[in-house]
Amino acid sequence: MELTGKTAVITGGAHRVGKAITLALAQAGANVVINYNRSSTAAEATVAEARALGVDALAVQANIADHKQVEAMINAAGERFSSLDVLINNASLYQQTPFPTDNLDNWHRVTRILIDGAFYTANAVAPYMLRQGNGVIINIVDLAAWQPWPGFAAHSVGKAGLLALTRQLALELAPTVRVNAIAPGPVMPPPDYSEAEIAVAAERTLLNRWGHAKDVSNTVLFLVNSDFITGDVITVDGGERYGHRKSHN
Repeated sequence: MELTGKTAVITGGAHRVGKAITLALAQAGANVVINYNRSSTAAEATVAEARALGVDALAVQANIADHKQVEAMINAAGERFSSLDVLINNASLYQQTPFPTDNLDNWHRVTRILIDGAFYTANAVAPYMLRQGNGVIINIVDLAAWQPWPGFAAHSVGKAGLLALTRQLALELAPTVRVNAIAPGPVMPPPDYSEAEIAVAAERTLLNRWGHAKDVSNTVLFLVNSDFITGDVITVDGGERYGHRKSHN
């Protein structure tokens, strides 16, 4: 898909990897709709950066776990732009959910964003894409979809569910809309990571280093432009999946 003049919707598109994806799409010529929940200041700053690249940009507040808010967001985007061509389901809530538990709040908060939220946004955008005759949906998962993390039951199950949703939507929307996923590894340390934790994460990869948010955004552009890939997932992890096999002899 040639992105010039097209429109992309990015959930959680105001900061970190989401912002990198937003600006990469804008740099490629796409107008961008930046979804945020609480990060209004970051969203408006990202809007300004996108517009400086010569495209139009719109920030829309919506809790994607609420389908009515999602529908209002997509309606606003549809009224602003002539087409809705790309959806990036990037929003997530990284929160511990020990198991067993007597408090289900965090479980519901995490899974409603990762699974329900992605479903709601895709469900709202798909009619536009089907009417237009083309579209691209990309879901951002991570290695937890295959390798669950202790203490993060909702995150691991949510990412696995999002990967399953990728394949289901690719089937349901074929041949008009292509749906794929990207699974980043260590590309951007959490703000609270210590130097020691950063070093340990780097050691787990085959490349012995962290990647960059741009590694993910470049993969987004690759999938947008790759018209014969659908129902698939690309890992961008520096070989972290196989790092445990490294020889230290």
